[in-house]
Amino acid sequence: MAKMTKSQMLQSLAESTGLSKKDVVTLLDALTSLAYAQVKSSGECTIPGIGKLVKKHRSARQGRNPATGATIQIPAKTVVKFRVSKAAKDSIL
Repeated sequence: MAKMTKSQMLQSLAESTGLSKKDVVTLLDALTSLAYAQVKSSGECTIPGIGKLVKKHRSARQGRNPATGATIQIPAKTVVKFRVSKAAKDSIL
């Protein structure tokens, strides 16, 4: 089964909601901007029925170069994770 492209997704949403494709593009862009801003400021953003974007700090740690076996230091960094909601898991699996 082929993956749905962004254009196909926008067209499908436009057809199912009765909105124009331009309105759907504007809505998704606004949702994306809002989610990014919320994660940046508060550390998390929940999209009901889909999941939650969470900003998480990873501590520095020791790692190993698989090619040489040499020990390396991996620096601390902040990452963004996506946690799928239970409702999404139940409806998909």
